[in-house]
Amino acid sequence: MKKILITVLTAACIWMPKANADEGMWLPMLIKRLNYQDMQKHGLQLTEEEIYSVNNSSLKDAIVALNRGSCTAETISEQGLLLTNHHCAFGVIQDNSTPESDYLKDGFWAMAMKEELPARNMTASYLIEMRDVTNDVLGDISLTTKGAERDEALRAAINEVKESITGEVESHYEVSVKSFFEGNEYYAFVYEVFEDVRLVGAPPSSIGKYGGDTDNWMWPRHTGDFSLLRVYMSEDGKPAPYAENNMPYKPKHFLPISIGGVQKDDFAMIMGYPGSTDRYLSSYGVKQQLDYRQPSVVKIRDQRLKLLKEDMNSSDEIRIKYASKYAQVSNYWKYFIGQQRGLKRLKVYDKKKQLEEDFQRWVLEDKGRKEIYGSVLSDWQNGFEQDSKTILFRTYFGESIFGSEASLMAWRSSRLASVLGQEEVSEEQLKATIESTRSTAEKFFQDYNRGTDEKVSAALFEMFYNDIPKDQQPEFFKDLVKKNKGDFNKLVDKLYAGSIFVSEERFEAFLEDPDLKTLEKDHVYNFVQEFVGHYRSVILPMSGEASTMIDNANRLFVHGLREMNKDITYYPNANSTMRVTYGNVLDYYPADAIYYNYYTTIEGIMEKEDPSNDEFIVPSKLKKLYEKKDYGRYGEDGTLKICFLTNTDITGGNSGSPVINGRGELIGCAFDGNWEAMSGDIAFEPELQRTIAVDVRYILFIIDRYAGAQNLIAEMNIVTGKEAKSDAPTVAPVSVEK
Repeated sequence: MKKILITVLTAACIWMPKANADEGMWLPMLIKRLNYQDMQKHGLQLTEEEIYSVNNSSLKDAIVALNRGSCTAETISEQGLLLTNHHCAFGVIQDNSTPESDYLKDGFWAMAMKEELPARNMTASYLIEMRDVTNDVLGDISLTTKGAERDEALRAAINEVKESITGEVESHYEVSVKSFFEGNEYYAFVYEVFEDVRLVGAPPSSIGKYGGDTDNWMWPRHTGDFSLLRVYMSEDGKPAPYAENNMPYKPKHFLPISIGGVQKDDFAMIMGYPGSTDRYLSSYGVKQQLDYRQPSVVKIRDQRLKLLKEDMNSSDEIRIKYASKYAQVSNYWKYFIGQQRGLKRLKVYDKKKQLEEDFQRWVLEDKGRKEIYGSVLSDWQNGFEQDSKTILFRTYFGESIFGSEASLMAWRSSRLASVLGQEEVSEEQLKATIESTRSTAEKFFQDYNRGTDEKVSAALFEMFYNDIPKDQQPEFFKDLVKKNKGDFNKLVDKLYAGSIFVSEERFEAFLEDPDLKTLEKDHVYNFVQEFVGHYRSVILPMSGEASTMIDNANRLFVHGLREMNKDITYYPNANSTMRVTYGNVLDYYPADAIYYNYYTTIEGIMEKEDPSNDEFIVPSKLKKLYEKKDYGRYGEDGTLKICFLTNTDITGGNSGSPVINGRGELIGCAFDGNWEAMSGDIAFEPELQRTIAVDVRYILFIIDRYAGAQNLIAEMNIVTGKEAKSDAPTVAPVSVEK
């Protein structure tokens, strides 16, 4: 954790990090005020302006949000070349693959720009600037204003701020205003968003996904989880849709790449777009996660994965179609298993409970504080008690009802249905909506197999029927089950019969001459509309008041916590905005008598090799390079280092983020966290939390020696040299869980 002075809190709430464990996802514009001196102690050699600047080139200008924050990438050449994870570009690789040109299996390398492939539906966003607009948003809103009154006032204030900033910046920039500290602060972000992104290079999955689901979230790791993209711009230097005459993007800054290697205690910094954390979650929220949501998600996804795997093993065509979907479902299936384990092992519920009791004592010491914060704990308790009555329905609704692919596609067509149902609609609006729906459908059917969807949907619908209280289930759904005598395969077969959402030909014919009656007669469409209608009319009213109580209690608790501990520097939860986290390259002890080194080598790849297991197949060319020890300038002491660890603080969305040394050079690409720290999104684990990164030397080795793509190597600014050591103390000062 960041070096924090302690206030008097109960020992149960205190973390005792052993080796400079650095918690915190910090806003880059604030590091000068909050963190810069500490970063220098860890080994940073850059100035604050070289990290974040609005007026001059800085590191922030090399960092990219892919698809507005689903992953991160970094610019590594003056021609818009991007480095990110293999799993971040997995959908793009899949999209361009066929059984004849299987880039998932064989990899892809563009030996010239003209060979680069379109990354359809992918965007690359560069942050231009961020602004603190807290006073503009909250200036006329009282701290105690809540519910609909607060929501309405916030919407008006935020819209006014966005309009004001939009009028100041270039016309093609996008402006976003986001809430921080549970609604106690607001910041505006200005982005330049590029639509023309292309696939440049990707290793075969036997490298990019080496270890597969078995090694996911695990250390030691030997995965070359990287891929290369390129951003293109119009001839006038602006974002533009894909066009052959577009030009490679000219970045304000790109990262030099260091092949000097990493050593234990070297400074390491990550800049990226972490998606979501819930570090301020109450004890009531932790209990709800452990008792209801997480076990349900694991149970549903476990069944879904088994059925998907059956069909994927039966056909290369189905394997390619479902590769990305399977990876997405699997990733958080394993994550929630680990998170439950971590939360229980760390006794997070007990520690949260103790902190809340300390907070309540502080509140009751002052009449004014009691008036503002006195109901926080009771509102949490009442809110979560009410909310837990429908948490199973809401979890199963998203995971099982919309786990049905046809149902999800039917829901995605709701916008077109709305336009078709309007009495007056312009031809331009109708055409735009049709084309948008067509684009969604093209991607959907490209990766769709009806037989697989029917099998999965039948199993998921049956789980919903068996596990959700009958008094919460829609009457129409219970009638369907009864009419089909509990045979869910038969139910789905009848549901899908004749539906436009399971046939690309029927759906395209519908789009050629769309009408509302066709949708209203479609069984899948009606199934989804009935379910959504039930959710809105029955379930939401049951949970709406609870949600308002919980949100208001969250906001007041965080506000009060920062008042109670004024000498502690807090950071906000992740919310897909650019953050900086820093620390050092570090090993760890996962359990008694077990030690994990901070790096892995190519020898580990060969030790894990299993030709009978598709997760551990080693490409023959990589084996030959290993046998010859042909590592070139990327080797060290007769071996090739593959991955390394840092104690930086990341989460989903950080995938693909650059790991940067103290001189601002790229040393690795972050791609995962470790199994022992899966509770990290709710409670940081200072002794165990680690970021797993691909060593940039392994990345360059694969591009250069394995793929022979010297054209890409020639684009990069590759430097040598060693990193300065940290002078941070071996044992960090005692810190407080934030």
